[in-house]
Amino acid sequence: MLLHIPGLFAKEEVQRIREALEQADWADGKITAGFQSAKAKHNLQLPEGHPLAKEIGAAMLERLWKNPLFMSAALPHKVFPPLLNCYTAGGSFDFHIDNAVRQPKGSIERVRTDLSATLFFSEPEDYDGGELEIQDTYGTQRVKLPAGDMVLYPGTSLHKVNAVTRGTRFASFFWTQSLVREDSQRALLFEMDAAIQQLTRDVPDHPSLIRLTGTYHNLLRRWVEV
Repeated sequence: MLLHIPGLFAKEEVQRIREALEQADWADGKITAGFQSAKAKHNLQLPEGHPLAKEIGAAMLERLWKNPLFMSAALPHKVFPPLLNCYTAGGSFDFHIDNAVRQPKGSIERVRTDLSATLFFSEPEDYDGGELEIQDTYGTQRVKLPAGDMVLYPGTSLHKVNAVTRGTRFASFFWTQSLVREDSQRALLFEMDAAIQQLTRDVPDHPSLIRLTGTYHNLLRRWVEV
């Protein structure tokens, strides 16, 4: 399941973040890549633990945990601290699959990467190229969202970032370990939750809502891992 989550940051917030990123000291993006991914990765990145990355990451997580769409779709258990990257002057990241397990620097906690996410901090018209291409059951999806918007997709997906041939693409990326490991089960729960919410708005007193909500929670109880 590929999901667009709009407006995580307002335009004025994005502007302040982008100005800070433009002044940051960037490192080679290979510092967080696995052996195979490092061969395909050509970008810049703020090191783990960088004060600016921690500040932006904390603001992102605060918003995500209050975002109904993210909570319903991801059913998050653990989130890897968000990282920041920069693509410019031909920078790209060829097709790859993210490592199955990530361990934040300086932490004993490990995060299974059930879901990958990219939050855009550059407007689409500010750079050429830089599309996030994701291969899923419906073919290749090409994603280039407005600044402040985020895309959420399965960590098992083969994906790449096309070369940026003009301008600069700033973004954040991170991984989520879900309470429900299997993507098809999460998708079913997400669709059911959306239906329950719609029915609650349209026919709030319908007696079947109680049964449908109970079925949702019984499925969640069967599939959840804690």
